[in-house]
Amino acid sequence: MAGRFDEILQAVVRDAGAEGAVLVSPDGLAIASVLPEGIDEDRVAAMGAAILSLGERVTTELSKGTLEQLYVKGSKGYMIFTGIGDLAVLGILAPSNAKLGLLLMEIKRAAKQIEESLS
Repeated sequence: MAGRFDEILQAVVRDAGAEGAVLVSPDGLAIASVLPEGIDEDRVAAMGAAILSLGERVTTELSKGTLEQLYVKGSKGYMIFTGIGDLAVLGILAPSNAKLGLLLMEIKRAAKQIEESLS
């Protein structure tokens, strides 16, 4: 099963010009990842689950509906977290010059494939 997820993550990185991707369980454990050298998969997984949980709490308490995506933008790029139902969290690392429209389209495609595989 992890091999299937690796293929999906590699496709997002390749097709969207991303730097890396990680698929995380709701409790913060890495399921699969394609990350640059020197980035700790377990730390990214734990941070992804934690930040998505906080984002869900914010949207609920402020009556903003269901959290769809959470963006972190730094001076050197983006980290985009997308919840896949209650099943997983998809995190994408992207450079500051990323084409966000393409990136978001690829994230949506990957999330759908992952959801189908997990269901």
